[in-house]
Amino acid sequence: MGIAFDHAPERPEHIDAILNGLDRYNPETTTVFQDYVSQQCEHRTYDCYANLALLKLYQFNPHLLRDEPVTNILTKALTVFPSPDFSLCTHLLPSYILSPPSSSNNPSSNPTPGDAPLSEAVQKLTILNNLLSGAKYREFWQTLDKDDLYADLIADVGGFEELMRVRIAVTVGQSCREVERGVLEGWLGLTGAPFEHFVREVCGWGVDDTRGAKGMVVIPINKENEAKGTVVKEDVKFEQFGRVVRRAYEQPA
Repeated sequence: MGIAFDHAPERPEHIDAILNGLDRYNPETTTVFQDYVSQQCEHRTYDCYANLALLKLYQFNPHLLRDEPVTNILTKALTVFPSPDFSLCTHLLPSYILSPPSSSNNPSSNPTPGDAPLSEAVQKLTILNNLLSGAKYREFWQTLDKDDLYADLIADVGGFEELMRVRIAVTVGQSCREVERGVLEGWLGLTGAPFEHFVREVCGWGVDDTRGAKGMVVIPINKENEAKGTVVKEDVKFEQFGRVVRRAYEQPA
């Protein structure tokens, strides 16, 4: 039996009561949800259902929207990829926030909604999400490191980089049996002793330094990365073959 979409074992009772009652649509609960987002960032918990409820309140009450909770929600959603949470969240944002910032260099031109800092932040986070979705993990770390805005966006989310490495490792472990060390270093954004510690102690994988100059990282067999043969069996009756043969001899009209 699968886990329910709204399942969150760390969810406080008062948040659960709001989500299951009419107060879910009460604008006064916006501050409660905003505080809950901050708690998730601090304590490394995650509650997509509650975060979507806050974004829905913003959708109904645009004057209550605050930049920080929105960017924190999107940043937290990155830490659970490859789930669709990031896309679910962005679909509840106003279209002007999702628009790329204006590229106009005319200082006399009126600013567009897309020039707002929130729009730029959402665009930046969307770039990261697209890189993760395309399994471009090396480019993900390079992009994260090259822009100071990313440092500001992830600052509130405790353990962001560690959480991302764990998610990347889970994805790699589901699809690979062994990976060249240099490749995996790029995917995890780690080298040297920190890489060795993460691979051996956190992931429980082995490093075989005897195979080539850079060695290979060996991933234990699991139900996702184990190669299994698939036998396809079709039940075709003899009468069906007979119809095919007769059609071959039928004269065209």
